[in-house]
Amino acid sequence: MRAAQVGMAVNLILAIIKLIAGIIGHAYALVADAVESTADIFSSLVVYGGLRIAAQPADEDHPYGHGRAEALAGALVALMLLAAALGIAIEAVREIRTPHHTPKAWTLAVLVGVIVIKQILASKVFQIGSETGSTAVMADAQHHRSDVVTSTAAFIGISIAVIGGPGWEQADDWAALVASLVICYNGVKMLRPAVNDLMDRIPDDSVVQGIASAATSVAEVRAIEKLKVRKVGLQYAVDLHVQTDPQMSLHDAHIVSGKVKGAIRAAMPAVDGVLIHMEPYEPA
Repeated sequence: MRAAQVGMAVNLILAIIKLIAGIIGHAYALVADAVESTADIFSSLVVYGGLRIAAQPADEDHPYGHGRAEALAGALVALMLLAAALGIAIEAVREIRTPHHTPKAWTLAVLVGVIVIKQILASKVFQIGSETGSTAVMADAQHHRSDVVTSTAAFIGISIAVIGGPGWEQADDWAALVASLVICYNGVKMLRPAVNDLMDRIPDDSVVQGIASAATSVAEVRAIEKLKVRKVGLQYAVDLHVQTDPQMSLHDAHIVSGKVKGAIRAAMPAVDGVLIHMEPYEPA
């Protein structure tokens, strides 16, 4: 949530700077970049709100918690990326067809500063997203990285326009169009994991195998089957059938199930809920 707050503050400042510089410096690619930064502000706001809701504990109306809010926030941010890409592409085409002034050379200095700041911010947010496993935070980081892409494209386009002189004014508009395609690709790329979380798609093999290994590490466990794992917010929910000695009493089986839950949570701290169904072991 702190990362989202910092992202909002940085994007607000950069959006204002780029918008003013783009208008005064006759650089549409810089204006398009400002629009993308404005979308970043709303995306960080969405991520912040989603994480706050997801962090709320389970209650009577939501016995399984509020973790889905995190995935919903990630999906919404990805959709905002796609909307921003479409808007930039439409405006870029319009500017290509409309004669305008050559961009000012000093706008390049503005872009250099923007690229450095956004790359640092994107790297930090990506690190936080990777450490927490948050789909929403990763989507927000991708939004920051898309801003780096648009700023880089704007820098290249404006450089061509400035160096080329008269007749090359539209170079920065073409750069904005290319950047919109990259943003669209990133939007689709980030939408998939968010949808997968909402559709209860099974996580990576590393997560599933880690849970299976932890369960079978309990001495009384003979075998496991029907292992189901789904991601809910920042955590995982596990459904597992455990097979043990058919002669074991119900009391002892209950104790074994507790051992299995403890082993899984110790090996995989991201696992929250573990539902275990005890079964008699039958080799045949």
